Amino acid sequence: MKVIILGTNGWYDSKTGNTICTLIETDNFYLIFDAGNGLYKLDQHIKNNKKPIYLFLSHFHLDHIEGLHILSKFHFKQEIHIYGQVGTKNHLNKIINSPYTVSLNKLPFKVDVQELTEGKHEIPFKVECKFLVHSSPCLGYRIETDNKIITYCTDTGICQQAMDLAKDADLLITECSFKISQKNEEWPHLNPEDAARIATESGAEKLILTHFDPNIYRSLDERTEIKEKMKDKFKNIIIAYDDMEIVF
Repeated sequence: MKVIILGTNGWYDSKTGNTICTLIETDNFYLIFDAGNGLYKLDQHIKNNKKPIYLFLSHFHLDHIEGLHILSKFHFKQEIHIYGQVGTKNHLNKIINSPYTVSLNKLPFKVDVQELTEGKHEIPFKVECKFLVHSSPCLGYRIETDNKIITYCTDTGICQQAMDLAKDADLLITECSFKISQKNEEWPHLNPEDAARIATESGAEKLILTHFDPNIYRSLDERTEIKEKMKDKFKNIIIAYDDMEIVF
């Protein structure tokens, strides 16, 4: 299984990276978590036109969906299956449509949009989703495939839902908008200590930090400092940067 980090910024693109997008290649399909501007790199990595593509959207803040406007540049032979919370079809039909961009039904490949309620689903792999703690309804995901558990929780404060989704996960991908000790109760996001706490208490094996606020983390060096400072909190931690590839 390979994890390819296409975008690591929250909010906006900067010299530190594109807005958030993560690609995972499994034995039988491609998984994509969120569709920030990093999505434009997708065709650099999707080479097998027989593997289905599944895209999971956490919520509708623009830094998580803005990359969808360039779908028309791709010429995939397989269908893209987009999953999100109830209301996804309505929101995407408004934004990914004329006059803003090419509508989903006019792309050079088929796109299927499905809406998920909280709970467990089979599509065809096992997926569990729960609403996290954020300023806008935001889904976290737990996916079981290739005998591994992958959990994706971004744009959230520390919460039991994230703990539940990450329970015994082989890989937890979560956000790190704030620096150590920073908090904002009116704008729920995680700092490194919060992310490490979720990983530790849930029993996750590996932790990837992404979705860095570029107004707070103005350089990649400021990100890499986290690992040294957090080594006593959680050892198996990866600080994501754009175009990083991880095999596990």
